[in-house]
Amino acid sequence: MHQFPVTVYYDETDLGAIVYHANYMKFIDRARADWVRGLGVDQNALRDEGMVFVVHKIEAEFLASARLEDRLVVTTDVLDVTRSRLFLDQRVFRGETLLFRARVSLVLMSLDGHPRRLPDALRALGCERVTAAE
Repeated sequence: MHQFPVTVYYDETDLGAIVYHANYMKFIDRARADWVRGLGVDQNALRDEGMVFVVHKIEAEFLASARLEDRLVVTTDVLDVTRSRLFLDQRVFRGETLLFRARVSLVLMSLDGHPRRLPDALRALGCERVTAAE
């Protein structure tokens, strides 16, 4: 499980100092980018090769509010991997308190909109999960 720290800044809150709901999407997006980078996948190199990651689907659940200056942790865990799709569980915590969770489906697309096979580093995650479960 990947962990990514986030501090809530003023521009991410409303007048009540509560995190605006759309900013949770930014938090999990940054965490996914950091996770992919940590796997050795260079998104700039992928784009130069004509491919980009695209969010296919997000199911989001808002459970509690984060506030200005909160120190949060975004976790990213792999649920499943296919040849062309990656399914993730992402959660935002303040300490032990779960504030937000999302199930995210990602695909790798060509710049002209065609699905592409995932890089080896990401496809291998599916094999690791099967091996770990055995």
